[in-house]
Amino acid sequence: MRFARPAPLAPRSPRPRLLAALCLAPLLTGCFAASGDDGDSEGSAAGDGARLRVALAFPPAEYLSPHGADATILSRLGVTEGLTSLDANGAAAPALAASWRREDDRTWLFTLREADFQDGTDVTPAAVAASLTRATAAKPAPAALAGVTLTAKAAGGTGVRVTTAQPDPVLPLRLSSPSLAVLSPKAYAKKGTVDPVGTATGPFELTDVNGAAAVRLDRFDDYWGGRAQASGVDVRFIADGSARTNALRTGQVDVAESIPVAQAAALDADTRRETATTRTTSLHLNTKSGVFTDPALRAAARAAVDTSALAKGVYEGHADPGAGIYGPAVTWAAGKRVQPTGRAKAATPGGVSVTLATYDNRPELPEVAQVLKQQLEKAGFTVKLEVREYSRLETDALAGKFDAVVGARNSLLDTGDPVSLLASDFTCGGGYNLSLLCDKAVDRAVGTAQAVADTGKRQDAVMAAEAAVLGTDAVVPLVHQRIVTGVDDDVSGLLLDPYERTLVGIGTRR
Repeated sequence: MRFARPAPLAPRSPRPRLLAALCLAPLLTGCFAASGDDGDSEGSAAGDGARLRVALAFPPAEYLSPHGADATILSRLGVTEGLTSLDANGAAAPALAASWRREDDRTWLFTLREADFQDGTDVTPAAVAASLTRATAAKPAPAALAGVTLTAKAAGGTGVRVTTAQPDPVLPLRLSSPSLAVLSPKAYAKKGTVDPVGTATGPFELTDVNGAAAVRLDRFDDYWGGRAQASGVDVRFIADGSARTNALRTGQVDVAESIPVAQAAALDADTRRETATTRTTSLHLNTKSGVFTDPALRAAARAAVDTSALAKGVYEGHADPGAGIYGPAVTWAAGKRVQPTGRAKAATPGGVSVTLATYDNRPELPEVAQVLKQQLEKAGFTVKLEVREYSRLETDALAGKFDAVVGARNSLLDTGDPVSLLASDFTCGGGYNLSLLCDKAVDRAVGTAQAVADTGKRQDAVMAAEAAVLGTDAVVPLVHQRIVTGVDDDVSGLLLDPYERTLVGIGTRR
């Protein structure tokens, strides 16, 4: 699928945004650790840095729609934004909304800053409300909206009023999700599709999409937060980890994400960045059809897994053994963890056959699956292993065509709120439920957590819900990951964060 670059727009009268840019640019560029220094000040002011060349691991799976798995591609490349963003502490911070306030239990009023869409039209309350409304109607629903019903309406010249069916104390956090990015009306001109080419608000404009192979971004000079230092970004999607690493080594790209653990040591120390993340690799067992509808066989699979062997062997110490759905990077989780109850007694597998699937975009996953295959076979299962590229696996995985799936998931990616992951991945109505779990006790526990406003009490409720999920043995947390990114010496200002929402920003350059 290839989109044509939008025709140039007529010049518009300049707006007084300099003060806003000076005040707000540090918020965007300073939230997370940046690789290298800030570059020289003269180059920063000029904003005339060379184009960046970036290799990403995951090709678009949904034509770059922001409502699904491709949302983070757009946010990581600085194309899209929502009303809010996440700061370094995981709290909601201003983005397209300069401020907000809660009017009552179910209603919030967001005040917009002055900004433009990349097609030259104004970011208006009506456009924002329409964009959010489109997200609520997406099928499947964006993970950030799992279990949540909201309506958005324009309120005066600068306001957007968002109302939820039930009280939602973390709505500003929820609206930071990449899947709730705000696009211009032009993005929805063709019924049933969402076109992000030239319709977003970020510092880089998507101008060309070459199928699942590459995309081109050009600097959006009228960005409200200031002019980006790089003139553009050329992105290649390289699913094979070795090929991504080689592209960096041979100078074909300046940045390569998800360097395989086995090759990380071969990179020079000054070109290697390791970031602790809230990403957990897990074994998801199909609870809806096949072998693992039997809780006793799920218990047998869970008992067969040696997570320490995976952390030390496959990840060579660049990961921690699975402790739960939330790992060490979620700093409050360990002290509040609740032991699962109600687990079935493990049965004897007796040679029963299962199909175990995973994807190769994250280079360690096939090796994890191979080690799991051996561990499960030792316990008495007969295992067939299937490895695909992610975009060819997701639909079948969500449809329950495998008995088990090994996947890696950032537990705070969708909203920054830990409850949202549980709602999207483990409830009856969840949009990314690889285990196809539908358990009344789990749904009740997640619903209880969703209703709690106090931060400490909400965390307690989250861990009780985690225990309810783990008690079903629908998922087996394997390891908590650290991500290695390859960065050329000449690159500075790269944004590396534990939520994996950002990569390229206005201060990124070479």
